[in-house]
This record gives sequence, structure tokens and C-alpha cells, in this order.
Amino acid sequence: MQETIKPSENLVTASIQEMIRLRYAARELNNFPNLLARQATAGGHRSRFRGRGMDFDEVRIYQPGDDVRTIDWRVTARTQIPHTKVFTEERERPILVICDLRGSMFFGSQRLKSVVACEISAALAWAGIAANDRAGGLVFGQQRQVDIKSQRSHHAVLQYIHALRDFSAELLEIRSERYSLAEILEESRRFVLPGSTLFIVSDFYDFDRACHRHLFELARHGNLNLCHVFDPLEAELPPPSVYAVSDGESQILLDSRSTELRRHYAVAYQKRCDDLRAASERLAAGLLSFSTAENVFATLGRAYGKRHSRMRR
Repeated sequence: MQETIKPSENLVTASIQEMIRLRYAARELNNFPNLLARQATAGGHRSRFRGRGMDFDEVRIYQPGDDVRTIDWRVTARTQIPHTKVFTEERERPILVICDLRGSMFFGSQRLKSVVACEISAALAWAGIAANDRAGGLVFGQQRQVDIKSQRSHHAVLQYIHALRDFSAELLEIRSERYSLAEILEESRRFVLPGSTLFIVSDFYDFDRACHRHLFELARHGNLNLCHVFDPLEAELPPPSVYAVSDGESQILLDSRSTELRRHYAVAYQKRCDDLRAASERLAAGLLSFSTAENVFATLGRAYGKRHSRMRR
């Protein structure tokens, strides 16, 4: 898929204009989300269930209990055996995007993880609308949360985009953290409708055993997908030297010349990635990794572009 959106550079707050512009590239995600639905309401996705619906599937011999209104009289007259039409039922799959905009996301050597997370979340919401689904989401910040009910309307996505921008701007002020990742997942369970396609956009820095239990419950009610946002500096320390590091209030010196420190740092990051991948495999959940050094649509295109059928691995 051609990259139609270039990443915005040097932004500390997500741009509403950039997130609105993502809707054009989202239309190219032809296979989004391409998962079987579970909810028995009208919509644009085929399910395994058969019955009276929008799309004709096949003609078969009439069976006791079939609706007489579905009898195919032409085939019945030709074969002298009652035949009935079978339809593929269409089902709706609400899209819910949960975006983690806590303090750890306000970091990045290329672009801020918070800005990348906002772009991912906006793109997924636009892709849901383009797929004729209802789209909405949750945003969790340092001290508060907001929920946008899933709707099949551009207005709902615009509401979500404004919330993303506001929460990313709040990261400019250092505040105490109200939520852990486990608490975010637990709270999200209240908003997930059966049959939903659920995306969790986070750096998963505090992913722990408590998170496993909540992910299991979320996966029971919908199609779960994890979007891991990371910065190259989280995977490997910068070249050996002494660096001044600040959190906005205090400053320390980081000596990256130690071989042992560099090894421990890389191992700790890899373990977190391995734990996340193992959890996704146990839950049959999708997992995508987004680097702050890469265009968001480069990753989404590999998962949902014309040559790829699904995100799950």
C-alpha cells in the first residue's frame, strides 16, 4: 500500500488536522478488520450463522422448519423436489479503540509515543467507519478518562479525535498517575459490547499478571488486538557516552558505556515484549508493534492492506 500520509514531525501534542487527514489513508485498509462477527445485529460483515439476511448463499433441499417464504419455486418446479434459498447473515462489529496516554507515553527519540498512539487510534477509528462499522473509543490520561460511544458517524470519530488531542496536551503537565494498565483494562471491560473488535493502544510498560486476567475477560467478549507503541531507545541504549536525562523536573547523568548495563537494559525490554507476545498467543489476540521511527500506516498497511488478509498471527 502506498503511504499517503507522512508522519508529522516535532509535535509534542497530537494535531487534530493530522488525525482528520488520516481518514483518507484509512480507506485503503481494505481488509480492516476482516474478522468474523459474533453479534446478532445488522451490519456489514459476514458471519458463520445462516438465516434470512442480505446476501444469497445457496439453494438446498427444503428441510422441516425452514421458512416457507424462502422456497425457491423455480428450482422446486424444475426438480419436483422442494428447495429453499439460504442467505448469509450480515452482522455488525462495533470498533472500540482504547488509547493509553499516561505519563510513560510522553517520550520519544524520533516522535513522542503519545503522538504516535493518537495517530494509531484515530486511524483505527476512521478505518472502522470506512468498513461501515460503529466506531468509538476510550482515552485514559494521567488523572482522568473519557469514553466516546461507538457510532456509525464521523461525528463520533471527531469527538474521539478531540479527546485524543486534549489528553495528549495534558501530558505537558507532570501529574501523579491515577491508573495502572491493569486498572485501565478492568475499567474497559464495562464498555465492551459482545462481538466488538477491540484495540488497545499502549506501550504496555507496566504489563503484569493482573493484566492477563483482564485481557482474558476482554477476549471472551470480543476480538482483541494489542497495538504496542515503542521507541528505539527503549529497546537499546544510545551509543556509549554520558547523557543528561531529565523528566522535566530533575536531571541525572546516564552513563551508557557500561556493557553490563546495556545488556541488562536490552534484556529487560525483550522480556516485556516476549511476555506481551506470549499473552497474545494464549488469547489468540492480534499483536502489532509500532515504532516511533516509522510511519503508522506502514505497519497498518502490512496488516490490513490489499495483500494481507488479517492482523492476527
